[in-house]
Amino acid sequence: MWTLRAAVRPGAALSRVVRSRPALRVAPPPLPPCPDRALAALGPGAPGGPQGRGGGGRGPRADGRSGGVGAAGEREEPEDAENEEEEEEELLRSEPLLPAGAQRVCLVHPEVKWGPGKPQLTRAEWQVAEARALVHTLDRWSVVETMVVPTKMPDRKLIFGKGTLEHLTEKIRGLQEVTAVFLNVERMSASTKKELEAAWGVQVFDRFTVVLHIFRCNARTKEARLQVALAELPLLRSNLKNAAARPDGRGGSSRYILGSGESFMQVRQRLLKEKETKIRQALDRLRRKRELLGRQRQRREFPVVSVVGYTNSGKTTLIKALTGDAAAQPRDQLFATLDVTAHSGWLPCRMAVLYMDTIGFLSQLPHDLIESFSATLEDVARSDVIVHVRDVSHPETELQKASVLSALRGLRLPGPLLDSALEVHNKVDLVPGYTPSEPGALAVSAHLGLGLEQLKAALEDVVLRATGRRVLTLRVRLAGPQLSWLHQEATVQDVQVVPEAGVADVTAIISNAAYGRFRKLFPE
Repeated sequence: MWTLRAAVRPGAALSRVVRSRPALRVAPPPLPPCPDRALAALGPGAPGGPQGRGGGGRGPRADGRSGGVGAAGEREEPEDAENEEEEEEELLRSEPLLPAGAQRVCLVHPEVKWGPGKPQLTRAEWQVAEARALVHTLDRWSVVETMVVPTKMPDRKLIFGKGTLEHLTEKIRGLQEVTAVFLNVERMSASTKKELEAAWGVQVFDRFTVVLHIFRCNARTKEARLQVALAELPLLRSNLKNAAARPDGRGGSSRYILGSGESFMQVRQRLLKEKETKIRQALDRLRRKRELLGRQRQRREFPVVSVVGYTNSGKTTLIKALTGDAAAQPRDQLFATLDVTAHSGWLPCRMAVLYMDTIGFLSQLPHDLIESFSATLEDVARSDVIVHVRDVSHPETELQKASVLSALRGLRLPGPLLDSALEVHNKVDLVPGYTPSEPGALAVSAHLGLGLEQLKAALEDVVLRATGRRVLTLRVRLAGPQLSWLHQEATVQDVQVVPEAGVADVTAIISNAAYGRFRKLFPE
């Protein structure tokens, strides 16, 4: 019925079979604009699927259902699902983290010039530039004053020495237009925040609070919003301790609720603990759904390419350039992407792949935020290939690379997946004459479309090797169903018809599993 006509070559480039007798070559059908069958593998409501494509929709149902079937394949009761939906909406209700309206901010950056606390691979002006970008990401917030203040011990209670703090307080008090201070440290304790606000006369915010607020503003799907709510809990507990310690006695720690035996402080702490438990349960339901969708994707054998990188490095722009997907909407903004979204595209060999757009990384990203979003980043661990996008026009590109690699290692990714990551140097149009120094790195400009063909070719080679696909030439009968089956289950590259024999030699890229099914369905 059919004959294997070429040697098996994992990941090899296409080679045409040269025949001595005449053959009629049939061109493969033109590529459709988007391989929707690939997106369908994610299921309805999944990231990038019909209801969540591009991150603009509500995303996966919070009850973990897909068409009325639970993650374990069992039918769920509609009433229970509605109750879970209402409960999760209640969990997402919270007070604002930052004041509403326009804010004129004084940016204070503690600079460690020596000792073990001195940051490596960076300079104070670059750290200040990133902090300024964080503030400008907030709606109607602006930096009206910037102060770089030396300190020897940034981990002390008030961060600065006594004399430095007094001088800084005098300067801030003299800035009548300032309505808030952004202290560029990862995290302040509740007592530090209280004392600095009392000294400076305005509200003081750290990186954790500002980044968390940006996350909350940009979260679109239920899962992302729940993860932000989980990350907020340490801040709420810190504020609760701060309120209890107020000297005016209004913290409520010494008052008891009649008949309960609990103080107001204990009740609040218990409610926060219950809220954390419910949020984690809701995220577990979503995780089970993601695992189910991952198994469906593996059965349909669509390769997945996770695109990772520092925030604002151009990940979404690159995905849009590779796929032409209008649902990918790049924004020149930090943390524009919080929801993992799927975008389908084609490799040069005519094989459909899914590109996963992921959350961007940041240096000194608070640990609570990384832990809360670990569920989302699990999608990276289940991908076949990782593409690490770097902004080589940024002065801190090496530090950004180190931050991303450190975060990826923290996800405990499989060694082969991390080692085979493809490094892409983006925005080379902003660096005239740029040539990558790292072996294997590819220089592109996603904005101008430079270097994309070379990137697609490299992606094709990595994907074929990572997924164990093979380039085979198979002889099939024209009157049988084999050719139609190959078009459905493999990536057909070339068809050469031999009319007098009533057969065709089909060159296709096929996985080991599909090849085994082919042999079983169509034995010799």
